[in-house]
Amino acid sequence: MTGYACGRWLQGLACAFALIALTASGHAQSDYPNKPVRIIVPYGAGGIADTTVRILAEKLNARFNQQFVVENRPGAGGIVAAKAGAAAPPDGYVLSLTGNHNAISRSLFKSIPYDILTEFTSISITAYFDLMLVTRAESPFKSVQDVIAFARANPGKLNIGSINPGSTQNLAAELLKVATGAKVTIVPFRTSPEMATAVLRGDIDIAFEFYAALQGPIADKKVVVLATTGATRTSYLPDVPTVKESGIPDYEVSSWNGISAPAGTPPEIVNLLSTAIIEALKSPDVQQKAKQFGMEARGSTPEEMTARMKHDIAKWAALIEKAGLEKQ
Repeated sequence: MTGYACGRWLQGLACAFALIALTASGHAQSDYPNKPVRIIVPYGAGGIADTTVRILAEKLNARFNQQFVVENRPGAGGIVAAKAGAAAPPDGYVLSLTGNHNAISRSLFKSIPYDILTEFTSISITAYFDLMLVTRAESPFKSVQDVIAFARANPGKLNIGSINPGSTQNLAAELLKVATGAKVTIVPFRTSPEMATAVLRGDIDIAFEFYAALQGPIADKKVVVLATTGATRTSYLPDVPTVKESGIPDYEVSSWNGISAPAGTPPEIVNLLSTAIIEALKSPDVQQKAKQFGMEARGSTPEEMTARMKHDIAKWAALIEKAGLEKQ
């Protein structure tokens, strides 16, 4: 065989192998998923984020006739879970619950062992969680304006409860402070139940918390919701105004969660999952369950989720710097 002929033969052989590999890859993607899929959740079992994923996983199980298994990996502000998710093979069989907490972590921690924008591929947002501004039933505060008027007339005397520094609850309190210019005292608590007890006792004047954590006291009318923190009123508290409606136009806080995959996951798998998640979240039973926990179940395209992540990274970075929060 001449050198020229040998070269042509080797070239043809290489093309054949490439075609075989491409065909095998396409086949592997076309029958996705053909084994259980893990969803890494950076919180413990039973919490609102965990509940969201489990409701969704049930729908995906039925849709694909394959198990979507929730794997809880709490700790270190979600860093442990995110690091594991980023390091997983980009084949769609390990997914991660990501969201607002990742946008906050980017500016709150001095260093983190992953990049949420480059080491993950967005699939779909799954739920939004507006916070509530609450007070005890016997409180003299009947509106957000009452709260702000008192804070301005009594610098440093208004106590606002929140969860640990850097949490969405804590940043909601910091944003109120920045947006109004009022001097207030933000009191951090380790857990939501501890803060709820402080509200009921009157140890703190007001607090920022998610609906699920105070559902019981609200139903028993021991806690009053003065406002919610989203852009619009929530579907589960339609008669409660937003903070923005209450006279603070620059105020908006809405936490959210979504599903991501490791960077490099084939677009066909990403789009397949995104479509399935969007459809699953529209189901009447999912919508009903979501409202019971104070969630707005709503999906998104991968592009919309990435845009939201970038927006929140910039928003929280600016607030953390302006509020002078110490990096962890």
